[in-house]
Amino acid sequence: MANSPQAKKRARQIERRTEVNKARRSRIRTYLRKVEEAIVGGDQAVAQEAFKSAQPELMRGVTKGIYHKNTVARKLSRLSKRIKALAA
Repeated sequence: MANSPQAKKRARQIERRTEVNKARRSRIRTYLRKVEEAIVGGDQAVAQEAFKSAQPELMRGVTKGIYHKNTVARKLSRLSKRIKALAA
């Protein structure tokens, strides 16, 4: 348990940041789920639109420190590949 005033303050700050990060992570997952559902649905146009709206959210997650940039790059690359495969 935190004893010093500084440690107590840091604990309070971490709680607030955790809530914000949870909300951001949830929002990003929602966008990813929409892309996944569009891909499973087989409609390339809808999937492409969902992908375009998900991209900035994922990149924002990188700048806010929720995801590593390589993780997001990998996810975007794989989703893009699957969307392109719908055309074939």
